Formats: sequence, C-alpha cells, structure tokens
Amino acid sequence: MRIPRIFTDSPLNVGSQCELDENAANHVGRVLRMQPGQELRLFNNDGCDYRTTITQASKKNVTVEVLSREDNATESPLNITLGQTLSKGDRMDYAVQKAVEMGVTTIVPLSTQRSDVKLKGDREEKRLRHWQQVAISAAEQCGRAKVPEILPVMSVEEWLEYSQSCDLRLVLHHRTEQSLNTLDTPANVALMIGPEGGLTADEIAQAEHSGFLPVALGPRVLRTETAPVAAMALCQWLWGDIGG
Repeated sequence: MRIPRIFTDSPLNVGSQCELDENAANHVGRVLRMQPGQELRLFNNDGCDYRTTITQASKKNVTVEVLSREDNATESPLNITLGQTLSKGDRMDYAVQKAVEMGVTTIVPLSTQRSDVKLKGDREEKRLRHWQQVAISAAEQCGRAKVPEILPVMSVEEWLEYSQSCDLRLVLHHRTEQSLNTLDTPANVALMIGPEGGLTADEIAQAEHSGFLPVALGPRVLRTETAPVAAMALCQWLWGDIGG
C-alpha cells in the first residue's frame, strides 16, 4: 500500500511524538481515515522527509511518532518568482499546481488592466488560502521538500518593485524576438505572465523600464495558464535541474 506523503507546519524531531497541525490532521484523520499503526511520510519545509507511524488518530487530532529523517533533494538550485495574472475558473488553480510541479519558489497573483478577476477583502483572503492549499497538495504529490508561498495580490507597480532583487526579470509576450537561450545563467528569475488578452503596451513598457526583458516562447500564443509552465520548463532546462 502506498504511504501517504503529507505537509505539516509542526516541528518534526526523530524519536519524538508530534501532534499534526489542524489542516494535516483533518486530511489524515477525516479524509484518509487513517488509523494508529499506519505509516505516514511528512515534510515541513526544512528540506527533509520524515518517516512516521500514527500513534493516535481521530477526525480532528492526529499524533505520530517520528522514526527517521531523510534529506530531500528535489528543490531546484534556480529560484523562480512567478507573477501570474489572475484568471477565472480553474485556470489559476492549474497555473499554481503546475508551477509548483515545475519548481517555482514564490507565486504572486497579479491584478493587470485586462484581468477579468478582481479580488478584495474576504474574497481575496479566501482565494489565497485556496491557492495555498493547491500548492500544498501539488508539493505533496510531486515530492517537493518545500511548499512555495502564495503572496497577496499585487498591482503591476507593486510587482515591479517587489521583483527588483531578482537577477533576471522576464516579461512574456509574443511580440518580441528575444529568446531564453541567449541569456546568461541567473541564480533567481522573476517571470511576469499576462492575462488571456495579454499585457497592455503600457504594462509591457512599464516592465521594460523596470529592467524586465521581453521574451517570446515561440511563434504560438499560449494561454495564461500554459505560459508559466512552458516558461519554467525552459528555465529549469537551461539553468535549473531539468535535463542532463
């Protein structure tokens, strides 16, 4: 039987008992309905996986004994910060999920001029919690050692200021001939992805003025949820941990 792999915010120490945080306990006790004696693999963003055995389990509380620790070498040497324009329906969920699988470090939802989603107050908080859970589930599935953080929604101006510390900043659009394979190897990358209708000319100009390089991924126009996956796959192949 496959051993479930679960993220927890709780500290994990070999040889000790650990009570799982509320989200992890709910998933193990209520969703998976696991019982004492069954095994779990846990991780908590410290770069390791932990083999554990459940000692107590209910629908709200789960306690485990931590048996051993293993280093997890799934994190890329390339740090990628993704500025992803908000989109409707499952498109944003897909972008978050696949970005996590491709090794993204941080995800920043963007509010751009042509974005068809506007979030404020409680609605924004609810969506951010949802996307963070999507990221957690994706990290559990793909074996990552760390869960990328989903930051609060930013305007274009806030995003351009926030991403200034990145070595290489790229704005993706199809109206340029610049390609990724002509660039020097960076330690960290910021990717700016527009909505279905694309970033406006003013937004692209703003990005370029702030030091972003315009980059095209090919002759075809990609959907807003497809573009980050394609871009990160190329970045990881060129400068990260995909390929030989």
